[in-house]
Order: sequence, then structure tokens, then C-alpha cells
Amino acid sequence: MNQQTTRIEDLEAALVFRAEALADEYLNGAERLRGQLLEEANKMLRLREEREILAAKAGAERLYRQRVQAAEIKMQEELDHLRWTLVHSVLEDVHGRLAQLIEDDETYLPLLKRLLHQGASAIERDELVARVSQRDLTRIAARWAEIVKEAGGGKRVTLSQHPVETAGGVLIESADGRIRVDNTFEGRMERLQTEMHRAINERLFASTEHMGALFNG
Repeated sequence: MNQQTTRIEDLEAALVFRAEALADEYLNGAERLRGQLLEEANKMLRLREEREILAAKAGAERLYRQRVQAAEIKMQEELDHLRWTLVHSVLEDVHGRLAQLIEDDETYLPLLKRLLHQGASAIERDELVARVSQRDLTRIAARWAEIVKEAGGGKRVTLSQHPVETAGGVLIESADGRIRVDNTFEGRMERLQTEMHRAINERLFASTEHMGALFNG
């Protein structure tokens, strides 16, 4: 009986030992798993933080570029407006100078002759008609024969009694009206608009010398 009891106790002890060993084994495995899970969780957390940082940097970079672009657009608009204002201001000054030039016979009449000569030479006809403003018509009608003799290029140029709406200059046509050279101030300015804007932008149109160059051809 005692021997049988001893065997049962040994068996129970062996079972307890085995249970404890399994328990330790499971605990160790669980600890290792826990460590792995924590490591993976930390790694995922770091990756998430890095992604968030990169996303924040990218967002900040986009915002910065957008603000820079907006500032550049605004600056360009302001520069364009300033350029437009300056160009028109200079053009207004040009008109003012032309008005002064028209009042000065010693300066204006030689210019009118050059414009007449240039226009007459450009038309391959011998019979031409010249039209000027009402103001110039009154001023030069009495001396027209002399003007044509000096500036008509050997052609017969009739002064029309029908004035043209212009500040100054002359409009020359063939007798049949098929060929025309508009050497009025407005016609010249329209043809030279691109050149005038370039000259203004380059500050080349700052003196009467430059103005004369544009109108003398």
C-alpha cells in the first residue's frame, strides 16, 4: 500500500513538474511574442511618424510654393499695371509734344515736307492728291505750289480741299484713290506702335530727338 502511494505521489510530482515546465515554456514563448509584437508596433509607429512628417513637409512645401506663385503673380500684375501706366503716360506726353511741334512753323513745316516727299516717292504715280488737317489746309494752301516744288519729288501733287481728321502730317493718295500712304501723325504712330512701345520700355523715347527719329523715318 505504501509503495503504491509512493508511486502515485511520484506520478503527481512528475505531472506537476511537467505542467510547470510547459507553463514556463508557454510564458517564455508569450514573452518572446510580446517582444516581437512590441518591436513591430514600434516599427510601425516610427514608419507612421516618418510618413506623417514627410506628408507635413510635402504639405508645407506645396503651401510655400503656392504662396510664392501667388506673390509672383501679384507682383507681375502690379508690374504690368505700372508698365501700362508708364507707357500711356509717355504716349500722352508724346501727343503733348506733337501739339507743341505743330504750333512751331519752323519745325513743323520742314517735317511736313519730309512726310510729303516720303509718301510721294513711295507711290509709283505721277498724279497724286494730298490731304491734310483743316488747320494745315488753311496754313499751307497759299504756299502749296512752293511746298510741292521742294518736296513733291517731281510729281504733280494736288492739295485736296477736303481735310482729313488728324493732328498733323499728310495723307497722300494716287489720283484714282487706289494707292494710299498715310503719313499723318496717327498713321505713323499706328505703324510704329510696336517700335514706340519698345522704345518707351527701354527709355529711348525721352527726348525730342527720339521723337523726331520716329517721325522722320
